[in-house]
Amino acid sequence: MSERETITLTRDVNVVLIPDGNHGTLSKGKEVTIHQALGNNYTVVTEHGHMVRIASTDADALGKEVHELHTLVSENSAEAVEKNCWEVMKTVYDPEIPVNIVDLGLVYNCQVESVAEGENDVHIMMTLTAPGCGMGPVIQGDVEKAIRALPGVKSVNVEIVLDPPWSREMMSETAQVQLGLF
Repeated sequence: MSERETITLTRDVNVVLIPDGNHGTLSKGKEVTIHQALGNNYTVVTEHGHMVRIASTDADALGKEVHELHTLVSENSAEAVEKNCWEVMKTVYDPEIPVNIVDLGLVYNCQVESVAEGENDVHIMMTLTAPGCGMGPVIQGDVEKAIRALPGVKSVNVEIVLDPPWSREMMSETAQVQLGLF
C-alpha cells in the first residue's frame, strides 16, 4: 500500500500497540491513518502518532472487508498441509515491515506429521527480527491461528527460537529488493 488513507473509526476497536505488544482500545470516531494493509491485519497511526495494529476481524471498524483464508491445496496429506502452511505464513507480516515473515527469513522450519487419516500435527520453528520484540507473541499467535484454520490440521506448535539469530542476510532476494537493500 503506497498511499496513506485516513479513516474515522465506525466503532470501538481493540488494538495492539506497536512495538511493545500491549493491548488497548480505540474509540469510535477516532481518526487513524492506514500505514500498512498487508496480510490479514492493518497497521495504523493514531491522531497522536501512536502506531497500532488492528486485526482483520475488526476490518469493518475501518470500513474494510474481512480477508478470507484461501488454501492452494484442499487435500489433507502431510505434503499438502505443509504446502498450505508455507502459503498461509506468507500472509503474516511484521506490522512494521511490509514484507511477509517467510520472505523476511523468520521461519526456519515447518514440520508436518500425519497422526491419523486426514489429521496432521504441525510444528513451526521461527525467530524474530530482534530478541526482545514486543510483537513476537502477536506474530506467533497470527501464525498459529492461520495454520490452525487450514484443512487437515489437528494441532499446531509455533516455537520461537533465537539461535541462530536473525540477520538481514536471511531475507529472500525479493524481500531485500522490496526494502531497497539489494
